[in-house]
Amino acid sequence: MGAEQDRLRSPVWKRWGPYVSDRQWGTVREDYSENGDAWNYSTHDMARSKAYRWGEEGIAGISDDRQLLCFSLAMWNHKDPILKEVLFGLANKEGNHGEDVKELYYYLDNTPTHAYMKMLYKYPQSPFPYVQLKEENARRTREEPEYELFDTGLFDRDAYFDVTVEYAKAGPEDILVRITAHNRGRKSAYLDLLPTLWFRNTWSWEEHAYKPGMGLGAAGIAVVHKDVGVKACYFQEGGEALFCNNETNPHRLFGNDTTEEYFKDGVHEHVVHGLNTVDPRRMGTKAAVRYALYIPGRKSQTIRLRLSPRDLDGGGYDAFADFEDVFAQRIREADEFYADLQQKIQDEDHRRIQRQALAGILWSKQFYYYNVQQWLAGDPTRPQPPSARYAGRNHDWWHLHNDDIISMPDKWEYPWYANWDLAFQCVTLALVDIGFAQHQLELLTKDWYMHPNGKMPAYEWAFNDANPPVYAWATWEVYQMGKESNGGRGDRDFLEGMFQKLLVNFTWWVNRKDTRGNNIFEGGFLGLDNIGVFDRSTVLEDGILEQADSTGWMTLFALTMLRMSIELAHANKRYLDMVSKFFSHFVYMAGAINSSIERGGGGMSSLWDREDRFFYDQVRRFDLSTVRLKVRSMVGLIPLYAVDVLDRRALNQDPEFLRHVDWFLENRPDLLALTTRWAAEAWEDRHLLSLVRDRRLKSVLSRMLDEAEFLGPTGIRSLSKVHENEPFLFSTTDRTFGVRYLPGESDNDMYGGNSNWRGPVWFPVNFMLIRSLQRFHDFYGDRFKVPYPTGATDYRNLGDIAHDLGARLIALFTRDAQGRRPVFGAREKFQTDPHFRDHILFYEYFHGETGEGLGAAHQTGWTALVANLIQMHWSK
Repeated sequence: MGAEQDRLRSPVWKRWGPYVSDRQWGTVREDYSENGDAWNYSTHDMARSKAYRWGEEGIAGISDDRQLLCFSLAMWNHKDPILKEVLFGLANKEGNHGEDVKELYYYLDNTPTHAYMKMLYKYPQSPFPYVQLKEENARRTREEPEYELFDTGLFDRDAYFDVTVEYAKAGPEDILVRITAHNRGRKSAYLDLLPTLWFRNTWSWEEHAYKPGMGLGAAGIAVVHKDVGVKACYFQEGGEALFCNNETNPHRLFGNDTTEEYFKDGVHEHVVHGLNTVDPRRMGTKAAVRYALYIPGRKSQTIRLRLSPRDLDGGGYDAFADFEDVFAQRIREADEFYADLQQKIQDEDHRRIQRQALAGILWSKQFYYYNVQQWLAGDPTRPQPPSARYAGRNHDWWHLHNDDIISMPDKWEYPWYANWDLAFQCVTLALVDIGFAQHQLELLTKDWYMHPNGKMPAYEWAFNDANPPVYAWATWEVYQMGKESNGGRGDRDFLEGMFQKLLVNFTWWVNRKDTRGNNIFEGGFLGLDNIGVFDRSTVLEDGILEQADSTGWMTLFALTMLRMSIELAHANKRYLDMVSKFFSHFVYMAGAINSSIERGGGGMSSLWDREDRFFYDQVRRFDLSTVRLKVRSMVGLIPLYAVDVLDRRALNQDPEFLRHVDWFLENRPDLLALTTRWAAEAWEDRHLLSLVRDRRLKSVLSRMLDEAEFLGPTGIRSLSKVHENEPFLFSTTDRTFGVRYLPGESDNDMYGGNSNWRGPVWFPVNFMLIRSLQRFHDFYGDRFKVPYPTGATDYRNLGDIAHDLGARLIALFTRDAQGRRPVFGAREKFQTDPHFRDHILFYEYFHGETGEGLGAAHQTGWTALVANLIQMHWSK
């Protein structure tokens, strides 16, 4: 076992990590407006002058696990109007496709304990084009692509700096910092590097609150905080320590006169404008060490700092004597850690992609602080928030008090946890840190997260939204991964604890999202933003939207709870009742989505269309008639997820459950036949439970694997390509809605317009399709083959098809025969420049035809699943 694995056993090694957000401005937590306009209440322009209430932001930022003391990098190229302290991007209504970060940065390496971390930021030497990026994106229509920093041409002649930030821990709170600036251009250029240390403002919100401090000593910056282990920041010669306070500048932001001085933006004002805005006493709650560098063309310079638990003693301690040795050791240990994980991966490019995907998801941890009751009420020393907030956003989540390290989908685009994103993140995190993955799954089931009614919080913009119920599936995946890595011994305490809370959540879904009580579920947009004809969260005037995806998710939920019950019953027979309970739920749900029994008023209960042989959503009107929404989309493929194989030998110990099955065989053979042929089809003592059986499975697969429909060059599209020339139209009394295949960005602003489910390839749903095909293959083997692709003469089993789909997704990032990565699209410099071509960006989704990356550029929240696919690819 390597050194990093040894460190994972001790929680103290995670006391410091990349827990600082990439963006705190524009978040719900910092919004105290009456109308909930978070993007305008705190902005990028305000960020340098405003002390935040709930969190901190920075470039390559780290902090302790309470985010009391933070460290990040600021820069200035002597041409910009502001310091580069935080990452710039457009607010939601400023971008032609929603909010978007307009920077180039890469998370290159990280280990689970953050003993070694590496991040790269690309900083232009010309003035940063803040205005140009805003104006050009505002001018562009939705039919045009986003205008990115790279598109400005600032990188064309290599007149930029590659700034690499590395961290290596000599101990849990002894952190070495190495910052290297490479001048990639031919000409010499000025660059100020300002590594910055500051306390999160915890003292301005309550009377008599404790206020820490820092000041310059003989050997570095002394840090004084009663709850922080770091006592000093040592820095090498050549740096000038500048001090101010992490407090809001009321004059700049609000025009208020004040007698106080040295505000949060003091360092910025001093460096950029030469003003006397830093404390001459060299003390405060924020400090930056300014290194004014002049770097020759094609050369680099490095600065070194150390955050140390040692007090400044005036001399005798050489903080940099072992500096390079510690770095070399931690890098070597990181290489050993990933070499162990990647033993079977023979392709160097695959190893590089997987390691960067894992680096991204490990960098995306964040201290997330949000006390909704306090947020609604306001703080004692601040003006009272508008009373309208008590009826506004998240007002009924007063119990929620989050104060933890949580994995974020993307710390700029989505610097807040999202329910179903986090579930997928945990499946990837389990590759390198099973304990943290389990902890993350457990968090959202805690009393201070989960609503008393059993609802899990969705995300801070609307905790009440319903995300797909994938937590049971993710729990089972993580449990199985832990069991496999632990010699077949699973963590039953984890599984049992999660089962109990998931049981509460399951009950919420059954009671709240099955309006008619017929096992056909609603749920709203369910994370698939604009996939429907209209906003699926809209309350319809004349009926209810019954959803194939919601019903598929819920059937998977029931089936996974059944699987957990069987596992837990091995050690505790009381869970046998749960086996029967969830088998019944599964059978009734399967019967509802598949049945063609007519109900009163001529409506059908089934979401299966016998004419098209596909699953669709439908509107059930209050007169019980139905209108089927024949959009061939991911909605109709999600029912494939509900599949599992049960070992009869494991069930023989439960005669009560087998009697329960016999009851269904005798009394409801019609329902049981839809899900399993229990008596006739126990292949090798195994039973298949699925929402789709032989003929219907082949029908759905014939569309899914059709290159003219769902099967794209780099994965399964989220909408059938048939709708490119045949858009689906739906008319109401006053307007007509339409759905058209869009392989790239969205052409409408439904749900903010910052994502598109009308054609592109998305990783999470593709990953689950692959896992489902593998489960079908576990049962059928070579007894079930289909043409692949549809219409081909070559018939393939489902295991081989799953393997090929995984390879298509991996191929998004790998070099093709011409040495090009599809993810980079037509950007030639990304494809060929040695300083770009191997730095991977993990986008939110991918063009359905070309594979070009779209949406959020650092969405390792679920695109990091490529790491799992690579592991699976080489384990076959």
